[in-house]
Formats: sequence, structure tokens, C-alpha cells
Amino acid sequence: MDWQTTADAVPASIVTEARAQSLAGRAPATGAWREGDPVGDRRFVHVGDVPLESGRVLPSVRIAYEQWGTLSPARDNAILILHALTGDSHVVGAAGPAHPSAGWWPGIVGPGLAIDTDRWFVVAPNVLGGCQGSTGPASLAPDRAEWATRFPFLTIRDQVRAQLAFARELGIERFAAVVGGSMGAMHVLEWAVMAPEAVERIAVLAAPAASTADQIALNSVQIEAIRADPAFRGGEFYEAPDGEGPTRGLALARRMAMLNYRTAAELNHRFERSWQSDLDPLGGDGRFAVESYLDFHGNKFTRRFDANSYIVLTQAMNSHDLGRGRGGIDAALARIEATSLVLGIDSDRYFPLPGQAEIAARLRHSVHGPTPVLVSSEYGHDAFLIEDDAVGAALSALLDD
Repeated sequence: MDWQTTADAVPASIVTEARAQSLAGRAPATGAWREGDPVGDRRFVHVGDVPLESGRVLPSVRIAYEQWGTLSPARDNAILILHALTGDSHVVGAAGPAHPSAGWWPGIVGPGLAIDTDRWFVVAPNVLGGCQGSTGPASLAPDRAEWATRFPFLTIRDQVRAQLAFARELGIERFAAVVGGSMGAMHVLEWAVMAPEAVERIAVLAAPAASTADQIALNSVQIEAIRADPAFRGGEFYEAPDGEGPTRGLALARRMAMLNYRTAAELNHRFERSWQSDLDPLGGDGRFAVESYLDFHGNKFTRRFDANSYIVLTQAMNSHDLGRGRGGIDAALARIEATSLVLGIDSDRYFPLPGQAEIAARLRHSVHGPTPVLVSSEYGHDAFLIEDDAVGAALSALLDD
């Protein structure tokens, strides 16, 4: 999911002129946060060893997180926000040396907003396997070398198990709400089944109960784009000089993903068949504006993400099946006791609306009945990050229930 969305809604010409200047110079081999980098707003918790579904144990796990607001004396006002595939813990805040991009949900989280930090204590961890401070492929293993390809396969449930350990370290036994979109919503569903006693409310935004074959296929070609880059070096690229990492493969994966996150209507409306600058693409020298737009965002992405982490997290999304080992999806959803919000987007071609309809129809304690809250938007899957008024109203209804 394309988490830098609000700032993206700009004329195409800005991409090649003012904005492109910010990406001058060679990209690093990885855009991961690494030991010795500025910490910024991050905090860190060590949660110990995490057992995985595969039978392996991931040792000495660290979770990076950020927080806002004040925890009440009764510890009953905490909200957990879980990010999407390419997000991290920086939900709110400025970009800077420690944070390559500004916060990804500034219209939803903050004083007086839907998730009101004057009322709620909000925490947002970087997911296990991520690359912005939590243990992941770019982190140092116990032997003080990067995990790289030694990092184990993770499932959504493995990541939630790490989040549960994180909550215990914070001393939070029960969240007033667990909120997430896209991959984060997969985590939300698992929280509601794995730890029902720890969840009062859930918000499931733009995600299915299980990844479909179509979604796995879309993800698989992105993984192969990364692995096909000669500079990927089988995942052992961390010592590569700037400009010699797997940036072409990672940028191509990002370009593919953005076509899933947005819609044909939006791209056609924004770019039409316009050219970038004055060069005619029909003559072989120029480019269409939409091509330059995708190039820009692919290039930008390589400066804040890690190729191995992208593979690990995408494979975790492929693993998502709430009904696995639980008697099927219907049986798993029937176990959810939390007050719930399910939100879908009419133009979402990555996680289409029927996936949210399946969830909403089977949850017994919804604030909106047996059908999901519908957001009508031209922005596709990314609408849950862009349509602040609609999404904020839905979250307010949940939190005020």
C-alpha cells in the first residue's frame, strides 16, 4: 500500500522538477534504519525470543515504536495502531534525518481528530520483519552480521505474537481498540482471535479474511522483480556501496504495487496522455507523465525501505488465512467478541470489497450492522489513508460506542 498518499496528489510536472531534486545522489544499498542512525521519535522494547509457526525461534527480538498521548492510571485508554506493508511506526510527525517521510496518518491521529491523542494513549510498533527499527533482515543477528537471507519466514500470526509480547512489556493488558489497514488489518483480525481478552474494539480497514490466489499472484511478481535484480546478490547486498544495491528491482516492485493500490480512473484523470516536460515519448526520447510519476516513487521508496524486508513482509501477507487450523474462516470470525468496525473501498482492486463484506457479515458485535462501512473514492486501496473525513467518521463511531 502506498502510504505517502496525501502529498502525492500533485500535478505531474512537480515530479520531474522540484520534487526530483530531493532524490539527487545515489541510493543506499538499503533504506533500512540501522544501528547508529538517528533515533528520532522511535522508542525500543526488547521482547526476548519469539516462537514462530514454522517451529523456529527468533532470538532477542526488538520492537521499535512511537507513542502519543498519556496512558491513564487505570491503563484503559490505550489504542494500538498497526501499519500496512510499507508503513512503520511514524504515524504522525515530520520528516527528518531519522524519518525519511512524514507521518502516514496525520489527518486521523492527533489532538481533536478521530483518534484523539488528548483522550487516547496511542502506540504504533514497527512490525516484526520490518526495516525501521524492529528486528528484521537488515538487523544484526546474534553474530553481529545482518540477518539478510538467514532471517526466517514469518506469518501474520508470528508478527502478532511479537506484538503481544510488546504489549506485555508496556504493561498494557487490554487495548481499548486495535486499528489497522491493509496488512495492519490482517494483524487486527489475528489479535481478535488470538487474544480476545486483550481487545475491546477492532477496526479492520481494507483487508480480507484470507489472501486470495489473485492477491498472492500480484505479490509474487513483485518478489521476483527484486530477486531478478543482479544487485540483489541473493539477498547479501548490505556491504554494497551507494548506488550498487538492489534498487532497480525494489523500485520495480514498488511501481507494480502502486498500480494495485490506485485505480485506472485516478491515473487517467491525473495524467491522461500528457508528456513529461517537452520531450515527445513517441519519438523515443521522452516519457509519459505517468511513467515519470511511477519512476519517482519507485526511486523514493528505495531510500526508505529494504529489499529483503519487502520480501519477508509480502510473504507474510501471502500467509494470511484467519481460518487456517481453526475450522475455516466462518468459525474463526465467530470467535471474535470485540466490538467491530469493518471498512471497505468501492474502487479497491487490491483487496476488493467482497473481502470486507465476508468479514462484516459474520461479526456479531459490529457498530454498523452486517455490511461494511463503504468509502466511495477514486483512490482505490489507498483511500483509507487519504479519505480522512469518511475514515475518521467511521473510527469515531467505533471509539464512541
